[in-house]
Amino acid sequence: MDSSLDTAADLDVLSAPESNILPLELDNVSYEIDGMRLIKEMSLTLSAGSNTIILGPNGAGKSLLLRLCHGLLQPNDGTITWKGPARHEAGKYQAMVFQKPVMLRRSVAANLHFGLRSRGIEKNQRDRVVEEMLNATGLSRLAKTPARALSTGEQQRLAIARAWSLKPEVFFLDEPTANLDPAATHAIEEIISSIKKSGTTIVMSTHDLGQAKRLADKVLFLYRGRLLENAEATQFFEAPKNDLAQDFLKGELLWWHRQELKPPSQLQKRGSKRTQ
Repeated sequence: MDSSLDTAADLDVLSAPESNILPLELDNVSYEIDGMRLIKEMSLTLSAGSNTIILGPNGAGKSLLLRLCHGLLQPNDGTITWKGPARHEAGKYQAMVFQKPVMLRRSVAANLHFGLRSRGIEKNQRDRVVEEMLNATGLSRLAKTPARALSTGEQQRLAIARAWSLKPEVFFLDEPTANLDPAATHAIEEIISSIKKSGTTIVMSTHDLGQAKRLADKVLFLYRGRLLENAEATQFFEAPKNDLAQDFLKGELLWWHRQELKPPSQLQKRGSKRTQ
């Protein structure tokens, strides 16, 4: 990553966004496809100022939860409600980056200009924001390079820069470092930390427990579409209450565990007979 990486504090354009749409409340939300419930009776509140990391095995519903929160999907039951004063314009104040970003067929800089122009940002301001985004994500030397010629890690940095340039209050990231090498992962994590310092609330899924420990303020643990644990990161990694979360942290396979899921308050303590 470019050694001239700027910190968020040095960038005027990257100042903290105002609180416009948070908190976000999910009340008894379920989502199904072809009669199969994939998100089940989920209730939680996402508040400003923290990194919320979503953990769980494959098929737990992590990506679906992000898409529901972002508004790309609508629940079959329950409600998802932005509570801030600009809740009726929630789309303007949030952004999402997927595991496999889509690159426009143009240069790195032009990709950044496109999003800003679509928001009606004047050219002089666009030029300033693009320069700052390139510096903040270590892409300055690649400004004129076709975006589709970038490496996977560089494309992910560009996708994050493109979304961050719009100053979202809430930033959803769906496993942004999946299949990246350690150097590329480190670069993305540095950018995510800078985004948080700028005042943006991060909600992110990952399979990487080390990454979750480095980035998380709060953890949501999902299993088979249910939210089994919602805890401060320190508490979750030191002493999760749910037995499946305990097994997940140990790296044990979970697919064969309990058919019936119960909340932590109804589970026996670790060491006693496992609830069936």
